[in-house]
Amino acid sequence: MKIIGVSCSPRKGKTTRVSLDNCIRAITENFPEIQTEIIDLAGMDLKGCVACGGCAKILECRQKDDFNGIIPILEDPGVGGLIVATPVYLGTMSSQCKAFLDRTVMFRRNGFLFRDMVGGVLAVGGFRNGGQEAAVLHVQSAMLVHDMILVGDGKPGSHFGGTLWSGHPEGVENDGPGLNTARNLGQRVAQVALKIHG
Repeated sequence: MKIIGVSCSPRKGKTTRVSLDNCIRAITENFPEIQTEIIDLAGMDLKGCVACGGCAKILECRQKDDFNGIIPILEDPGVGGLIVATPVYLGTMSSQCKAFLDRTVMFRRNGFLFRDMVGGVLAVGGFRNGGQEAAVLHVQSAMLVHDMILVGDGKPGSHFGGTLWSGHPEGVENDGPGLNTARNLGQRVAQVALKIHG
C-alpha cells in the first residue's frame, strides 16, 4: 500500500514542504510496510479546471500542463491514503492547492476512484492562529466530495489535522506543537489506511 503526500506551496523546499516531510517521515519510520511518495507542486505548470468535460470518461485532461504527469501516481490502485499540505493564503488554501483539487474531479467522474481512500490535511500559517483550521476544513470539503474517509491528527488532541506556524521565531523546524500535529496526522492516516486497505 502507498500513501501520497501533496505539497501545494508555490515555494519549493519551504515551510509547507518541511511540514509535509515531517508528516511523511512519521509514516516511514513507524510503518515500514507502507510506501510513500510526495508530489511537489512548486514550479509545476498547473492550471485551474475549465469544466470542459473532457475527462468525463477517461483519466486524461485536455489541458496540456503538468497535471497529466500526476495522474498515473494518483490512479495507482495501491494508493490507500492522500495527505494534502497547503500554506494558508487569505484564510484558505493556496491557488495551487485549489487547482490540484479541482483537477482531481476526473477521478470522481470515472468511478469515484478516491472512494475509501484515507484523507489527511495539514496547513501552515504565518501566525500561530493564522487560518490553519479553516484551510484544513476547505480541503477536507473537497475530499468529502470524493467520498474519502477523513482523519485528523488523532490522540491526544484529535484536531482537524496538522496545523503549523511558519512565522515561528526559530523557523517551522522548531515549532514543536505544530510538528507534533503533522507527525500525528501521518501516523493516523497510516493506521486507518492499514485497517481499510492493509
